[in-house]
Amino acid sequence: MPGCHMKIFSGGSIAENVKIGDPLTLIVNIDRQDVYGLHVTDCLVRDGLGWGEQRLVGTDGCPTDGEIMGPFEYSSDRASAKVTFPAHKFPYTASVYYQCNVRLCALVDPECQQAPTCSSRRPKRQTDGKVEEDEGHPATIEVYSGLYVNENAEVIDGDDEVLKEKTPDDAICVSQRNFAIAIAVAGLILMLAVIAAVLIIMARRRGKTISNSGSSIYSGPYTNTAFSHSS
Repeated sequence: MPGCHMKIFSGGSIAENVKIGDPLTLIVNIDRQDVYGLHVTDCLVRDGLGWGEQRLVGTDGCPTDGEIMGPFEYSSDRASAKVTFPAHKFPYTASVYYQCNVRLCALVDPECQQAPTCSSRRPKRQTDGKVEEDEGHPATIEVYSGLYVNENAEVIDGDDEVLKEKTPDDAICVSQRNFAIAIAVAGLILMLAVIAAVLIIMARRRGKTISNSGSSIYSGPYTNTAFSHSS
């Protein structure tokens, strides 16, 4: 049984962190051999939190909403399929996970060479999760892939050039993390300095009090009656 893989690309690299609307290419493929081909069905997009999901491709291999994801394009040897679509996300999270079923088919079967016939005019076939042709498929494999979609990245990227123009050559750039650490250290030093000053003042006051109480033993008028005399 060949191995099956699904990857999502942004440009020429694996998509990891993109922004809404970026073109993505989802590629599903099996290991090259001369026995099996593939059909991609039942694609879903999930939020990764278990709160929401949306079906993108039905059990017949056709897209449910062409504006979100179109039909897959299959290679001539039926070993891979791909589809290009704009990046999208759920409103409450940046994580997006895709899942598809890959149904293997025997290359000697003429139906294995046929791509699904998708038309917006024909009604979508309602199924209970089973397909009549399943009996002729050797196996069905689930494949997964995920990425992060940031809706604010476009605004940040657009201001990069403006920030570069406004920043002088002799400016010192400090990351937010390092700046926060520096502020915390400065605050700790200031707090220790205040505590030390308070302790010094208290120590001085305590020493002054002890000095005053010691001198009070000899305070008041002194009279030595042994040497006093009257004329």
